[in-house]
Amino acid sequence: MDEHLPHKRHLRRAWQLLFAVALLLIAYVGYAAIRAAQPVSLPAPTGPYPVGRTITELTDHARVDSLAPQPGSPRRLSVWLWYPAAPGPGTRSAPYAPGGWAGLHFGGVLAWSETGFDDIRVHAVADVPVAAGRFPVVVLEPGLGFAAPQYTTIAENLASHGYLVAGVTPTYSANLTVLDGTTVPSDEAGNPPAFDSADLHQGQAQAAGDRLVGIWAADARFTAAQAAQLQAQGRFAGHVDTASTVYLGHSFGGAAALEACRTDPHCAGAADLDGTQYGTVVHSGLAKPLMLIGSQDSCITGICEPATPSDHADQDAARSLVDAGTGPVWCYRLAGAEHFAFTDYGAYYLAAPADLLLALGPIDGRVALTVTNAYLGAFVDHVVRGRPEAVLGTPSPYPQVEVQRTTP
Repeated sequence: MDEHLPHKRHLRRAWQLLFAVALLLIAYVGYAAIRAAQPVSLPAPTGPYPVGRTITELTDHARVDSLAPQPGSPRRLSVWLWYPAAPGPGTRSAPYAPGGWAGLHFGGVLAWSETGFDDIRVHAVADVPVAAGRFPVVVLEPGLGFAAPQYTTIAENLASHGYLVAGVTPTYSANLTVLDGTTVPSDEAGNPPAFDSADLHQGQAQAAGDRLVGIWAADARFTAAQAAQLQAQGRFAGHVDTASTVYLGHSFGGAAALEACRTDPHCAGAADLDGTQYGTVVHSGLAKPLMLIGSQDSCITGICEPATPSDHADQDAARSLVDAGTGPVWCYRLAGAEHFAFTDYGAYYLAAPADLLLALGPIDGRVALTVTNAYLGAFVDHVVRGRPEAVLGTPSPYPQVEVQRTTP
């Protein structure tokens, strides 16, 4: 009997198993690539207005950009504007991520696992006339590393309800922005390595957050001021209500929204979507209306069961923020949602392993965005237009929402 026969059998079985796994992997990648190539429409806006969109660039000559690799450079920003559009012949939706913005898509070996940006259908039409009327300004700031177009679902919905939404992409903090047709990546000054540490609230990470949030807040206030100037020029002449501004943001952009509101006398209110709070506002609070929406296990509302040092720090910051403020406060938790559920990632196809790399949670992504839009829309309508909004009260009409605090 051949003494090597058992070894040969095991080797043959191993090769057969490896071959079967390879076939399954090829089949899965093929299936996922086909799915990723299928058109997907973002959730439809719920307001009465059609939506227009334009992209502009702003330069703050009064501010030296401390994040820029070239010393002495003024702060430059790409700003996406979504607005109520006049009814008209324009029916072809704008591209989701035109030109260099397509670089936001997964690249390399994961490119097949995400809906192609050319296959994502938005509801805004590019550069169409503005609807009749005057519309308040909402400044929208993304999370750290993200860019304005990745919040198209939120922006389009607010615009459809009669708001001029200015989405700011923080240069050198976003993984990618586009200025003068050229893609600009992040750098260590704008996206500090300290944020990659295990505990974001110790030492250098906390200091980096406090420093960076001031820059982002200045971006938001500058954008709001420039949006007000649109009242007297171009397409938006006569259409911008400069009396009040709402600041909102996701993740670090939520922290920046709160800090921007603190120092802007025209701020009508601020909303933070799952963002740890940083900066002076943590200790001073807000005198304006405030809304905090946390994900399933988040402590950014101050009401949670902390499991880590980071959770304890989030809870302490949120409690300080709320206790120091004198304005109305609304706090909610979105069950089943994780940190990225507030972005457009929840609205289009993601195959494993890409979906595992993103913290979306078990909640249906479109449901998460629908609920988020309902609360943001109600909050903005209430603080700007004084509308009584039952959705802000308790109990919530959405089973996914835990109402944690309402002090209107």
